[in-house]
Amino acid sequence: MSNFADIPSETAAGVEEVLEPFRLSDENLKEISNLLLGDMIKGLSKNSEGSASVKMFQSHVTERPNGTEEGDFLALDLGGTKLRVFHVKVTEGKRKLKDKEEKIPEEKKKGSGEELFDYIVECLSEFLVSQNLTGQTLPLGFSFSFPCNQETLEKSILKKWTKGFQCSGVEGKDVAELLKQAIKRKGGLNIDPIFMVNDAVATMMGFEDQNCEIGMIIGTGTNACYMEEMKNIEDGKEGQTCINTEWCAFGDDGSLDKFRTNFDKDLDINSENKGEHIVEKMISGKYLGEIVRLVLKELKEKKLLFKGKESEALRALDTKDMFETKFISMIEEPDSGLENAKKILTKLGLMYDLVDASVVRLVCKTISSRSAHLCAVALATMANRIRANRGLPHLEITVGMDGSVYNLHPTFSVKLKEALRSLSPECNINIKTKENASGIGAAMVAAVGQRLR
Repeated sequence: MSNFADIPSETAAGVEEVLEPFRLSDENLKEISNLLLGDMIKGLSKNSEGSASVKMFQSHVTERPNGTEEGDFLALDLGGTKLRVFHVKVTEGKRKLKDKEEKIPEEKKKGSGEELFDYIVECLSEFLVSQNLTGQTLPLGFSFSFPCNQETLEKSILKKWTKGFQCSGVEGKDVAELLKQAIKRKGGLNIDPIFMVNDAVATMMGFEDQNCEIGMIIGTGTNACYMEEMKNIEDGKEGQTCINTEWCAFGDDGSLDKFRTNFDKDLDINSENKGEHIVEKMISGKYLGEIVRLVLKELKEKKLLFKGKESEALRALDTKDMFETKFISMIEEPDSGLENAKKILTKLGLMYDLVDASVVRLVCKTISSRSAHLCAVALATMANRIRANRGLPHLEITVGMDGSVYNLHPTFSVKLKEALRSLSPECNINIKTKENASGIGAAMVAAVGQRLR
């Protein structure tokens, strides 16, 4: 508890009463892991996949790069806030990268699908000109971080927009085909073929480590993938395939209700996708700041924070999304966190004392810890599944990790790894991060796809 001011015992007891429902015991986490495993098995079964909240989509990625891939490959990475374009040149197993990043304008998220895909192709075209890549036919891997039913590596049907996107005319359509149509409208581009891949799968494919058989994103949203045995999907079929779990929807069937707080339920009721993506709303960057705001508001109303005063500044706590998720990372910095808390509270116009700043820090720590522990549940469940599938007493496995929450929060990785040790003692889970992993991975999906063609 270093860098925390002493919180008077009476205040501490009241704050702890509000925060206690966020603290999940080891027994709670193991119970949640068993629930997730049950949902994963249900999603894999042809008899129950339609009713499963964890969809377990086949990615049709059945092989990792083997070192024989050569040539120039393009990648697009469409996430919750950014569009990135990549050129990956593979020579003798070595990968050389050039990339460009654009912040997606809000109007492109809300307009027509045609406008969105025209924007994507315009960014792609500008990049190709800047890299002097026009005039040659290049394969492209498209990392598309939204729930899709992938029918083949080159056909992917968007099930539902998430992350604030609401573009018309895209849900239920083949995303690869929509991109091809936009390329045709633009003219002058030779992009063929287009391979579709989810962001978690692309992240897993972005690492050269052959033990990298799990991919995870913890950013604006969350998702995870892992290598499953084909025989568990189709009787008698050999080999493995990467499963895009879409674990963000875990809990949509009510299975997590006993672990959700009143704050989680309030956030869900006031969200644009009520009743959907329940676990994502408990852990991802789009929602963590809002959970903190709801807790601070409750503490203020209970006169445990900001002296319970009513003022125009304090009524700012009534404004949805006024507390940004990035504030949590800043406030939890080990050395400068308390000073950062003071600066942020001042910026928000909140009158505070040292105890208030420490209470805010404690709230942030509690909410981010729960997020890390729930993400550890997902990783442990997948690692344990792989170990059981292969009948191994011990498993060495690598996780390819990406996402702003994991990468930018100062202690998130430590909290996650601590929980992993108790949840998956028979697995040595090595977590790796790499800048632009999903973009490189999408390009490598195109490279492997070309080789298998």
